[in-house]
Amino acid sequence: MNKINIRQIKEPDFSEGFSIRNIGTLLSEQDMVQELHRHNFFLALFLEKGKGEHSIDFTNYPVDDYSVFFMRPGQVHQLTLKHGSTGYLIQFNREFYTPRDEPVNFVLRKVSNKNYCPVSVKKFRKFSSQLSFIFEEYTQKQERYKEAIKASLEILFIELARQSKNPKEIANDGNRYSQEQLEELLELLQKHIVTHKQVTQYAEMMHLTTFQLNKITKETVGKTCSQLINEQIILEAKRHLLATTDQVNQIAFDLGFEDPSYFIRFFKKYTNFSPEVFRKNLK
Repeated sequence: MNKINIRQIKEPDFSEGFSIRNIGTLLSEQDMVQELHRHNFFLALFLEKGKGEHSIDFTNYPVDDYSVFFMRPGQVHQLTLKHGSTGYLIQFNREFYTPRDEPVNFVLRKVSNKNYCPVSVKKFRKFSSQLSFIFEEYTQKQERYKEAIKASLEILFIELARQSKNPKEIANDGNRYSQEQLEELLELLQKHIVTHKQVTQYAEMMHLTTFQLNKITKETVGKTCSQLINEQIILEAKRHLLATTDQVNQIAFDLGFEDPSYFIRFFKKYTNFSPEVFRKNLK
């Protein structure tokens, strides 16, 4: 069967790998209604005023004033923003913003792995000043404006990471190392889950032993690496089931399963539904 057109959001001025839109202007006359789709770049939505509905990877989030949504490439989402919402929408790809400095790269990983972050009015004002500057630089395009935008993005993401931090976390070097390794693992899972489904493969990519990798995942999220791998497989399966009309056999092959019947048993084990029943219930 033919795939549903999974919309890749492409603005006319997105050729340089970055864009920022004023939500108030964008929704000055009508609501924004986006059906289920995925795209291949990062998306950050900063709402000063907002009403609507937002589902990211089949989790529903409240759309409220002073809230931030951050999405990674490959995630599936469905968004409705009501007329009168205000804020900024940022889109960028890895070619435009890929920090070489490891601590900064860690910050990007950290903020992109938390899809929803409500903030206070005071904290949002910090975001607003950076966003206004970025919007001005992007609009006026003066000399070295891209460098100015990238520097401001770094400040913006550092501030967002601070807001995303669990106040109960113990900030010590050991925990920071484990958290950095976890963020790297999550990024690798997103990229390689179709071809790599073994703990040993990820341990090798991260230059760790399987014991070290499992110790890290247990310390940070209370799960084994195998559990995280299986969760990523199920998430990708759900994405295919709801964003395409492909037959289950084809989805199994697309996800790297040689035996479709094994894929069906695997999916049912972790969701309590067969792939077809899951698709029927949620579509």
